[in-house]
Amino acid sequence: MLVRALSEIQGTEREVRAENGNWVSQRLLLKDDRMGFSFHITTIFAGKDNFFQYKNHLESVYCISGEGEIEDLATGQIHPIKPGTVYALDQHDKHRLRAFKDMTMACVFNPPVSGREVHGPDGSYPADTD
Repeated sequence: MLVRALSEIQGTEREVRAENGNWVSQRLLLKDDRMGFSFHITTIFAGKDNFFQYKNHLESVYCISGEGEIEDLATGQIHPIKPGTVYALDQHDKHRLRAFKDMTMACVFNPPVSGREVHGPDGSYPADTD
């Protein structure tokens, strides 16, 4: 059994901050935990516009707090994000995520990330090579 509190990982190597200051992610479960997925609590900061496309991962995201929107860059469709909203990037969707108020999100990645990945210029994390 694994038991971790968010407060235990804040400020440790499991807390990853975007170089551009757009977000911070506390990574509660990672590849080494052998669950088959990773689980993160990520805050997207107000006023920030993020481009992502997880070419090597599927992601599901649940909004705990805050307000923003996600834009599907293939269709131009924009969806509001508020507490209680879930979205799933089941087609490696190219998207923009904008925060109007700080958004706290629960994120699940499959396959799991190892913990120190950073987004490449194409908005993706690298493929797992292990």
